[in-house]
Amino acid sequence: MSVAATEARIPSRRTQRISIVVAGFGQNLVLTTVTTFMLVYLLQHARISTQGMAVVTAVIAAAKIFDAIDDPVMGSLIDMTRTRWGKLRPYTLFSAVPVGVLSTLLFTVPDVSETGKLVFFAVCYFLWGIAYTVCDVPFWGLIGSAFAEPEYRMRVISNVRAFGGIALGLATLGMPWLALLLSSDDQTTGTGWSLAVGAASILGMGLFLLAFTNTRERYGPGVQKRLTFRQLFGTLLRNTPLLMVLIGSVLGFGRYIVQAGGAVFVVIAYDNEGAFTLIGAAIIIGMVLASFLTPLLLTRMSAKTLAISSSVIGAVLFVAMFFAGFENIAVLMVFIFLTGMTLGIFLVVQATMIADAVDDIEHRTGMRNDGISFSSLTFVSKIMAALAVLVFGMFIVLAGYEAGATVTPEMQWTVFVSLTLVPAVSCLVSAIPFVFYRLSR
Repeated sequence: MSVAATEARIPSRRTQRISIVVAGFGQNLVLTTVTTFMLVYLLQHARISTQGMAVVTAVIAAAKIFDAIDDPVMGSLIDMTRTRWGKLRPYTLFSAVPVGVLSTLLFTVPDVSETGKLVFFAVCYFLWGIAYTVCDVPFWGLIGSAFAEPEYRMRVISNVRAFGGIALGLATLGMPWLALLLSSDDQTTGTGWSLAVGAASILGMGLFLLAFTNTRERYGPGVQKRLTFRQLFGTLLRNTPLLMVLIGSVLGFGRYIVQAGGAVFVVIAYDNEGAFTLIGAAIIIGMVLASFLTPLLLTRMSAKTLAISSSVIGAVLFVAMFFAGFENIAVLMVFIFLTGMTLGIFLVVQATMIADAVDDIEHRTGMRNDGISFSSLTFVSKIMAALAVLVFGMFIVLAGYEAGATVTPEMQWTVFVSLTLVPAVSCLVSAIPFVFYRLSR
């Protein structure tokens, strides 16, 4: 098919933008459900012991690291793929069903010995990570490819992040109630969680398919040229601005600890799983508002300046939250809201800086490598999530918490340190690499 014929069938820019945003909403609905409630499900409903949780956190960390290594491989496959649908869109089509099925299986741990439960979880989680890589890497690459104008692309990214935050909010606030509704008891059951996650997976990944049906990829010499492995990794290593974003992002893994462990912390601190709806609402509202606000901020300052300032301000807020304590949940919610805003700003700026770096390397070398470059975004996100879960899991083990254990003040404060001081140090250190982010034009 000629380029002219393909262009004639391209949906309007508005249609593509709306479809990408809705697809991202669906994807985040599933992702949030898995990452936010998986530990709670394993602790409270699969009844995994403290020793078992040490294995779980190790499995999650190992799987995330494997997925992160797998991301550049996936990106390379994308850049070497040529089909009538493009190089990115086919992967969004064929990954939706596996992600939905495996997400449901993660919340359907069989009632067998703990060893059997851990093996089942480990296999499903590794497969889920691979499937999610296949859907996530091309999705972000598609944003960079479909929208050529940097300013419009930045607005698309901010909308994707904002509605991703809304999906985060709906999942965080609604999934516990949906799981209770679908349980056959007055209390939430494991079966209720299985049914709830299954329903969310069908809805979320169904919406995600809009990324395939209603978008088109960019055409041009730099896109159509088939790149070799040597060219792909050569351009990646020469892309210094991109590398600075990656290093700064990984060092800032602490930003994700509240999301990774917040649901468990509220059980320890307040003996109320439902209290996470308040904490979750605070961080979500902050992220959504910040996502819509960031394009305005970027008209007044550079992405580099905004990345650095959001990191430093985030560190200050986390330290202040530690000294404010958790006894007053209203005060805690204020700090969670403010740190959520710094996270929302960072996520928009992070994706924008990577997209600009991809344009920059194409300008310098004549080669556009959307796949492997945007795989770096999912790469660092998984490394950050893995480190967040690993560190939080270490503090859980250090505190000695498990279902049915007597909660002590020392246990509460040990876990609270992981949600405050660790992110503070992480945010502060992460600002350093962004100082060296410079584009050639």
